[in-house]
Amino acid sequence: MEEYLVPTQFGEDVFIEKKSRFIGRVWPVESEEEALEKIQAMKKQHYDATHNCWAYIIRDGAVRFSDDGEPGGTAGMPMLQVLQREGLFNVVCVVTRYFGGILLGAGGLVRAYTKGAKIAVDAAGKSMKRVWSVLYVPCPYTYFERLKLEVDAFGGLIRNTDFGSEVELEILMPEAQAQPFLDRLTDMSAGNIEGMITGQEYRAFPISKGEE
Repeated sequence: MEEYLVPTQFGEDVFIEKKSRFIGRVWPVESEEEALEKIQAMKKQHYDATHNCWAYIIRDGAVRFSDDGEPGGTAGMPMLQVLQREGLFNVVCVVTRYFGGILLGAGGLVRAYTKGAKIAVDAAGKSMKRVWSVLYVPCPYTYFERLKLEVDAFGGLIRNTDFGSEVELEILMPEAQAQPFLDRLTDMSAGNIEGMITGQEYRAFPISKGEE
């Protein structure tokens, strides 16, 4: 199964440019139908807006955009290019504009809609959808802080932690990193930590900028 980036959650942000109000919004979606539903909902909610421009990318599906009345190439395409640069799939973005009475010009519109999409993406965050190995790792307390650093270093996530006679952790690790991570723990602890792979999951989890 392939790995790819998706929005972590719904994201929204607002800015004013020469008295025009721009509202950027991003959603994770699973289909073109769901993307179109989000767009229609925004058109209904902001029926009094000057423009509701949009773009979406469906993995193994449609890639579409609309300027919604703005000059051709100044809104939908710049928004789509933001989504593509960010590497996102299964995403829809709508940027709503309330005209403030001052014309922005073509260049100003491109910059504004680019910014509207980017701030929405930043507000939503990004998650990597991939195959994760589920690990069970019992760990002596003396190694707990070091183990957490190793989890970060290998790009993993600690999902559950139980504190008993020792610390028992459930860790999600990118599939390719799972065995190297377990080997590293064994070497690091001189055999005091021996974890095991208990399963796999194909799902999305938030990532930091350094993991993109």
